[in-house]
Parts: sequence; C-alpha cells; structure tokens
Amino acid sequence: MKALFNESFSSALLFNHDADPFADANAEDSGAGTKEYVHVRIQQRNGRKSLTTVQGLKKEFSYSRILKDLKKEFCCNGTVVQDPELGQVIQLQGDQRKNVSTFLIQAGIVKKEQIKIHGF
Repeated sequence: MKALFNESFSSALLFNHDADPFADANAEDSGAGTKEYVHVRIQQRNGRKSLTTVQGLKKEFSYSRILKDLKKEFCCNGTVVQDPELGQVIQLQGDQRKNVSTFLIQAGIVKKEQIKIHGF
C-alpha cells in the first residue's frame, strides 16, 4: 500500500497538467530575461591602434560626464557616438577594457554581473 501511494504521488508531481510550466517566465515581475548588460568591446584599427567601445549604459546617465571622467582617469581621448541601432556608444582610444570595467564598478554605475567584456 505504501509503495502504491508513493508511486501515485510522484506521478502526480510529474504530470501536473493544471500548472503552467512557463508561468514564471511569463510573469512581468520575475526578472527573467530583463538583465541589461553593459558591453565593453575592443575594435582593431590599423596596425597596433585599437578602439574601446562601451555600450548599454542606462539612458539616465550623462554620457559626456562619464566620458570626461574616463578620459581624465586613463589619459586617453574619446568621444560619444550616436549609433542608429545601439544608441549612444562611448569610444576610447587604446585597449581600456579592464580599466573601464573597474571604473564603472567602482563608480557604482553598474554591477559586476552586468558587465560583459568582449575581444581577443
């Protein structure tokens, strides 16, 4: 009798047709898939020259202010470019991927889990 109860109970758990398996994914407040990443990439120019790009920062931040602090901190030049698909993108001269990621984390602009570093 006990074995029959355990078997029917486990089959009820396995084949619960009333529950929606995607209910958590469809819930708006679940946070599934809503994690926004900040992408830090490097682009090779000609020869040894390279360009570091930062995209995905929230629109509420002042890109020009962040750029000014980055340029002063890392002694490099940079600009903010308006891209039709990606929005505003910060460009810096040289390979500044590690520097930019540590700066953004220490300044409290993004969390460590939100940064994706691409390149080589």
